[in-house]
Amino acid sequence: MSLPNKVFEAGVVGAGGGGFPTHIKARSSVEFVIANGAECEPLLHKDFEIMVNYAEQIIHGMKLMMEQTNARKGYFGIKGKNAEAISAIENVISDSDNIEMAILGDYYPIGDEYELVYETTGRLIPPHGIPLDVGCLVNNVETFYNIANAENSKPVTEKFLCVTGVVKTPISFFVPIGTTFRELIEAAGGTTVKEFGIFISGLMMGSLTFDLDEPVTKTTGGIIVLPKNHYLIMRESRTIEDMNRIGKSACDQCSYCTEFCPRYLLGYDVQPHKVMRSLGFTKTGNAVWNNYADLCCSCGLCSLYACPEDLYPREACNQGQAELKIQGIKYEQVKPVKVHPVKDGRRVPLKQLMKKLDVTKYNRSTPFVKNAVHISKVFIKLKQHAGAPAKSIVQKGDIVSTGDLIAKIEENNLGANVHASINGKVTEITKEHIVIENG
Repeated sequence: MSLPNKVFEAGVVGAGGGGFPTHIKARSSVEFVIANGAECEPLLHKDFEIMVNYAEQIIHGMKLMMEQTNARKGYFGIKGKNAEAISAIENVISDSDNIEMAILGDYYPIGDEYELVYETTGRLIPPHGIPLDVGCLVNNVETFYNIANAENSKPVTEKFLCVTGVVKTPISFFVPIGTTFRELIEAAGGTTVKEFGIFISGLMMGSLTFDLDEPVTKTTGGIIVLPKNHYLIMRESRTIEDMNRIGKSACDQCSYCTEFCPRYLLGYDVQPHKVMRSLGFTKTGNAVWNNYADLCCSCGLCSLYACPEDLYPREACNQGQAELKIQGIKYEQVKPVKVHPVKDGRRVPLKQLMKKLDVTKYNRSTPFVKNAVHISKVFIKLKQHAGAPAKSIVQKGDIVSTGDLIAKIEENNLGANVHASINGKVTEITKEHIVIENG
């Protein structure tokens, strides 16, 4: 069986958060394969831990993709501060592998695909484009780990993640897909505060939840537990109507949000301050749409770092993109993509970002622990990836083993297969998930 077919059968998707089915990428032909080990979300250290502990499998997966896509070279993007991970990776790379270490600065969002492709190859992805458009294939380091497993017919049944914040013992570990956040927190020794919120996969580009029964998916990078009265939780808890109302009344068009925008500095026509201006076009502040939102990557720097008035330009851009999509409008950038001459001077150091977010005190290591959890019940979502949800092929009452196929993607649909993550009995099937219980 070919590597793309093995990857498809194993249900491998982008583990860094995008969730794009990896078998599609494996069928491409590129010049460069790039490993994304930048990990620039504040407080998350799971990529660091998997690089330190599973460097050989990651590089093996990378070499498999290089061979499959006929790539002439590989780049391994990693921050220079992560010396232990750099050493682990370099120790398993030989000269014949043709993989070059790309040492990155400790900036946010250096792990964004557009940034990483530019930093490693000097190439600029076209507006609305993807790395394949400039001969590059980018995968998160955990995705390469899963590709190596897929070659040996081992499907994706576990997720490598970290738990940090106001927990007693920050930790990185493998957990069965479908494990609840409640069990993750228990594995980290519980919380140090009574009332808290949970940021899923990051403070900047992740989402906020208070639901302890929400399950881990193939794209969960980790959870960050913060006190419920923390500035970030209070800010994210506002309704979109309140965000718009505040922006409509308070934005003074200083344009800092645009001047610090990573996409704008790379040469893309993203101008959040002009999107904010559109809030004033209606009495309600609704129907926010503006061409200058269409190329936004939603990194959050404009809202959480640049804006001196603590407004919500990122959220306005998200609404703008949604409105443009509804109206069938796609902004076509006419001017060429050209890097801003002061780009390097406007990079945002991660330490400075954490200080601005008031989370420096939570920046602790999350050491890897084997066999940290033993789960007896999982809630496995049927859509953990880009594209259509998988369709269940099991029935209530069926006995399944770890790795058994329980949901398939229909032919000609974009998506990924889903497998049982524990041994047990299927106790519930809905359009959204399958529940498996052991004992």
